[in-house]
Amino acid sequence: MNELQRIVARTREELTGRIAARPLADVHAAALRRLEEDPPRGFAAALRAPGLSVIAEHKRRSPSAGVIREGVELEAVVAAYERGGARAISVLTERVGFGGALEDLARARGATSLPLLRKDFIVSEYQVAEAAAGGADALLLIVAALGDDELGALLGHAAGYGLDVLVEVHDAGELERASRFQVPVIGINNRDLTTLQVDLERTFELCDRVAPGTTVVAESGLRTRADIDRVTAAGVEAVLIGESLMRSQDMEGALRALVQ
Repeated sequence: MNELQRIVARTREELTGRIAARPLADVHAAALRRLEEDPPRGFAAALRAPGLSVIAEHKRRSPSAGVIREGVELEAVVAAYERGGARAISVLTERVGFGGALEDLARARGATSLPLLRKDFIVSEYQVAEAAAGGADALLLIVAALGDDELGALLGHAAGYGLDVLVEVHDAGELERASRFQVPVIGINNRDLTTLQVDLERTFELCDRVAPGTTVVAESGLRTRADIDRVTAAGVEAVLIGESLMRSQDMEGALRALVQ
């Protein structure tokens, strides 16, 4: 069993307990109340704005890097990202491997006016409802973790709540599968989630194969302005950056240096 399979299996197991404690109907009702009071902010639209769009990520730790940053409040991170020029915020909510929590979405929402992406290993309608209730404007769907029927169903559930979706691929086969659904935002993850190895060439190999009109987001392995210049020259409109920003003692300045 590879790393992605282990995480997905653990996620499905944890879901059983969460659903028993709080049924889907209750989460769905909470989602509808939240969306009426606080409608989605438009994640996909934010990425389509002119110029480079940065999705800045709050991430405490990861299976590949271990502890990334401790002792800094989520609200301070999110506020620094907004001041630094981010167009959207990614909030990792997976608990075991990344140290996240669903409650982080609400905390982030109170600290920024930017749209929020729930980044997690989403395999169930229940998690989509959680995202909507918790304050997300968009969610991540990882093609490698889902069958075609699951992917289609989850895209439908997200649309039902008015949430945008970042559909993540790692290779040409996954991109072909995602393209069948004509999704507006494709993320090319340079990290192989089965081995956790990073190869920036993935972006260059896949970018030209993405359907015209689709917003392309490069993820993982982007640390310098030179990295960003390379991927934008290849046609990428947006980048998702977390670890290098989280490690910086001046997150606002580090982000500003990347976007200017």
